[in-house]
Amino acid sequence: MTKLIFFDTETTGNTEKDSLVQIAYKNGDENFTGLYKPLVKIPPEASAVHHITNKMVADKPAFQESGDQPVIKKLFEDENNVVVAHNAPFDLMIIKKEGIEPKKFICTLRVIRDLDKDGKIDRYNLQYLRYLLDLDVDATAHDAMGDVIVLEKLFEYLKNRMMQEEKLNETEVIKQMIEISSHPSLLRTFNFGKHLGKKIEDVLTTDRGYLEWLLSQKLASDQIDEDWIYTLKHYLGK
Repeated sequence: MTKLIFFDTETTGNTEKDSLVQIAYKNGDENFTGLYKPLVKIPPEASAVHHITNKMVADKPAFQESGDQPVIKKLFEDENNVVVAHNAPFDLMIIKKEGIEPKKFICTLRVIRDLDKDGKIDRYNLQYLRYLLDLDVDATAHDAMGDVIVLEKLFEYLKNRMMQEEKLNETEVIKQMIEISSHPSLLRTFNFGKHLGKKIEDVLTTDRGYLEWLLSQKLASDQIDEDWIYTLKHYLGK
């Protein structure tokens, strides 16, 4: 029987160079949150988001040295389990650096992008969706467990919507979510910059050079931007 593990990480930043600070997961009725000393200092920009400071982790073990790593590794890598995260590629990259590679995952960010085919949603970040979709949840934003609680509610919303709209049962929905999550999203609309709100296919005809420039920036960046790289290559025919 498939078991869903909802999880979130807090880190020293949002690039490939950053490290794990906190991990939280919900496994049925089991809730877990762990705090660790990262391999690099927590910069103030990161503390301003998750409110975890270097003083708070000064006496904590590194994740690899904690007793939590082997327990989480066994749970997340179980072939019967599916881990669920919002913007999963980033969280998976962070835990891969800690020796954990789940067999199956669902990215709720990619799933909701796939369902929003008309581009009606302005933003897809977790807390924005929490209020846009009026998810009934009592949780602290940008705290790992708080985000996990919101994540589970978002997953339930997406599951129920897919079951209703596509006439699928729960097993079929989970299978489809895994498939959607396994490849980058094809984005349709700019949600930033000088072409804010415009369709990418329209910008291709009026300002192709901008798409070329943006692709070069994304490729040179150390941030995890698989969806934008995939999208720009698609429209540019590369």
